[in-house]
Amino acid sequence: MISDITLGQFFPGFSPIHKLDPRTKIILTTLFIIEVFLADTPLLLALMLLTTVIMIGVSRISFAVVLRGIKPIFFIIIFTAFFNIFMTKGQGEPLVHFKIITIYKEGIIRAVFMGLRVIILILGTSILLTYTTSPISLTDGLEILFKPLKKIGIPVHLFSMMMTIALRFIPTLIEETEKIMNAQKSRGADFSQGGLIKRVKALIPILVPLLVSSFKRAEELATAMEARCYRGDKNRTKLVKLTYKPLDFLWFAMAVLLFGGIIALRILPGHISPDSLIYDILFYKV
Repeated sequence: MISDITLGQFFPGFSPIHKLDPRTKIILTTLFIIEVFLADTPLLLALMLLTTVIMIGVSRISFAVVLRGIKPIFFIIIFTAFFNIFMTKGQGEPLVHFKIITIYKEGIIRAVFMGLRVIILILGTSILLTYTTSPISLTDGLEILFKPLKKIGIPVHLFSMMMTIALRFIPTLIEETEKIMNAQKSRGADFSQGGLIKRVKALIPILVPLLVSSFKRAEELATAMEARCYRGDKNRTKLVKLTYKPLDFLWFAMAVLLFGGIIALRILPGHISPDSLIYDILFYKV
């Protein structure tokens, strides 16, 4: 399970998404998140799912690698779905009623919607940003986009650097955790047996050395940055200056068209209700 975590990892490549300016990818990611939350019908959600699948294909990153990134958060998706099933109240007769358990059609519909939204959000934002953008490029993009905030005293460069370093060290900490777990297993530790409380207690021998290792790495990184005379963005120049290319404007145009299409489908007469259609699909009435 630890090795399946791909959050924050960068997969080098030469795909059209890899070649986009980091500022473009940050803006497209923000727009993508808005579009996902605007998708409130089966048609719009299917459109966003299709868009995500197309982006995965264009990025040339293996579907197996992308889908593997969902496994660590599968429990969160299931929990979200069950929470919506049991907490959503319907207007008609319940589908299931057993003592304190009551399940309505609206609860199932909302659970499916929320589960798909979480999956689309994770896959889409990962492909647009972390999987295809190096930490250095991401730092430069964030710093330039938020540069106007410097005028009100916000240290944009420091915030961008901290965020990028945090993303950069996620794979390193995952690898370190796996090494510690293997070392503990070789000494007889068992992390898969017993109840929840016993499993949580079994993680303590992992967390302590992991925290010690994290602080040690942070100290080494700070020493290395000081040895190289790092002083933030003061009198700092850049080796590579970011410039927008025709490919960036093409992706901007496609994102705007998608956004406009979603808005148009939301306000068109005869707006499709998600309830009846999803219910029919789930129960094979279509």
